[in-house]
Amino acid sequence: MKKSHIIYHILIWIIITALLFLTSDQKTNITHNLFYIFYTGVNIFIFYLTYFFITPYFIGSKRYLPGIVYSVILLFVTSFTKLVIAVYNSDIVMRYGDNLEKTLSKEQYFTSALMITLFFMLLSYGFRLATNSYQIEQARKTLETEKLNAELAFLKSQINPHFLFNSLNNIYSLAYQKSDKAPEAILKLSEIMRYMLYESNDDKVSLEDEINYLENYIDLQKLRVKEHVYLELKINVDNYQHRVMPLLVISFLENVFKHGVATDKEHPIRITVEVQNSRLHFKAQNKKNKLNKDKTGGIGLTNLKRRLELGYPNKHTFNIQDNDDYYSSELFVYL
Repeated sequence: MKKSHIIYHILIWIIITALLFLTSDQKTNITHNLFYIFYTGVNIFIFYLTYFFITPYFIGSKRYLPGIVYSVILLFVTSFTKLVIAVYNSDIVMRYGDNLEKTLSKEQYFTSALMITLFFMLLSYGFRLATNSYQIEQARKTLETEKLNAELAFLKSQINPHFLFNSLNNIYSLAYQKSDKAPEAILKLSEIMRYMLYESNDDKVSLEDEINYLENYIDLQKLRVKEHVYLELKINVDNYQHRVMPLLVISFLENVFKHGVATDKEHPIRITVEVQNSRLHFKAQNKKNKLNKDKTGGIGLTNLKRRLELGYPNKHTFNIQDNDDYYSSELFVYL
């Protein structure tokens, strides 16, 4: 038992004893009150003896027979001990009433001692049961949290090779074409990978860093396209210091540039990032590239959905609209 818990227990017993003492009708007899405090100490001893040495037979090991035997022994031994002490001090202990004019018989006192002892034993058992249930629940939550964190870490680790594979393909294409954009693309990739490998290790990153990462990714994608890229990026944020799950929208952007048309002036790619009143709204719209028949991959959005379920349970909405000509993905997250 922790030191802080011991202090709490002592305080609780002092309060209970004081309340019972103050409601007693025998406060005027000092000697009787001393015996009252002594018997209260005995009952507290019974409580913890039951808690630490008897209840484990019922809870945990489930050795019911020894538990019942020890319970009966404790019940009768302590009750009989109380009776012996009471008999030797019958003028003090066994008298009751306003003026202590009445006297309990041995049978009455023993029955009373049995009932009181049984009460503290059952109280101890109930407390042990509640404590175990609480500990089991805390252990379950801890295990669940560790499992979720491990799964999140695994999902995030999948993003790096997935993103790197696509980006290297793009840079290879620039290098193959002997494009002057290749060195700049490598530099952008270097900045992005630094963020992904070092700055996004925390569970949450600042929104400002995540948006900078988003802009670097867009710049990298623009470099690989020979023609002019038509893209409208709208950012409206009330507080850049909001904390968000890192690498939150990379999958949306990958889909936009992999399966969308980026060079149509009449139908530009539209990306919106808004944060108002602690609600993040991200939307990406693009015209579909009908010449792109690539159906490989697909782990990106599946990965994102699972990460959202783990990182923002019941705090996000994820929508996709997919028709013959256009593709739209939209995300709402309450930060």
